[in-house]
This record gives sequence, C-alpha cells and structure tokens, in this order.
Amino acid sequence: MRNLFKFLLVPYGLLLCSPGCTALAQTREKVAAAYTSQIGVREATGHNDGVMVETYLHYCGLGKGEPWCASFVCWTFGQASVSNPRSGYCPNLFTPGHVIYKRSIHKPQKVPEQGDVWGLYFPDKRRVAHVGFVDQWGSKYVITVEGNTNEAGSREGDGVYRKRRPISSIYVVAKYIK
Repeated sequence: MRNLFKFLLVPYGLLLCSPGCTALAQTREKVAAAYTSQIGVREATGHNDGVMVETYLHYCGLGKGEPWCASFVCWTFGQASVSNPRSGYCPNLFTPGHVIYKRSIHKPQKVPEQGDVWGLYFPDKRRVAHVGFVDQWGSKYVITVEGNTNEAGSREGDGVYRKRRPISSIYVVAKYIK
C-alpha cells in the first residue's frame, strides 16, 4: 500500500518509522557516511589525479585528468548501492524524473534533503557544470560536500570539501534516494 502513513503513533507515546521510511533513512545515512568519509581527499598534483580521484573517475569509465565532481557523486552513490547514471557529465545527473527543485520555477517544490544532489549553472558553459551533495538545507544556506572544489568553492578545485553556499546559488537539485 503506497498510502501508508510514514509514522505511526503507538501505545506509550512511541513514534515508529515504517519499513519504507527506515530503509530510506538508512540509505541516506549510508550515502552521507560515504561522502563524509571522503572529506580531505586531495589531488596528487593538482591535475585531476591521485588514488581516490582516479577511483571516482574509473567508476564512471573516465581516466586520469578529467573533471571529477560528478564522478565523485556517482561513486558515492555506488558505495551505498544507490542507482545512478555513472556519468562524469554534470547535466546527466538532472533528468526530469530526479529533479525536485529548480531555481527558475516559481512554485512550491520539495525541500532538498541530506544526500540529494545539487548543481550550479555556469552561463559561459550554458549548462550545469559543478555538482555536489546536500548535507543540510537551511533557510538561506546549504551545507554541501563536493568534489573537485577548493576553499573558495571553485569548480576547478583540488579536493573534497564541506562548503557553505547560498541557496540562491543553487540552480537545480535531484533526488536519487527514493
């Protein structure tokens, strides 16, 4: 039954989560644990290389030297057995069936959650060209974990960082944990 309540109030005031809710929460926790474990990974020479960077790239069928923010996202999902496009191309993460938030849509949308994927739009490229994970979505800022960035938040970075970005900078968000 798809219309079951996610939470049930039971005797003695206990609040229980349904099996589906528990599975989703556990998957979110696995994804968050996987991306958090990578904070501090750095490129070996600053040229999109290094053991872990090349591991992310290899997961998507790419080689050393390629941009790797999307590969980091896909590899992380793979560690938690979450179906994903296994692509190093940022726009491939934002198919219509996954998009839950888009800055240009002026109507109520789903609030992004931990483990969802956000994208930044770059006018010079005319596409989403940097992605990462939502760790916490606030009223004005989002706490992220993202690969191929740096302290300044560049898309041409050197490692995996936890960042704080204005929500106004986020162009699109996709949900893969369903």
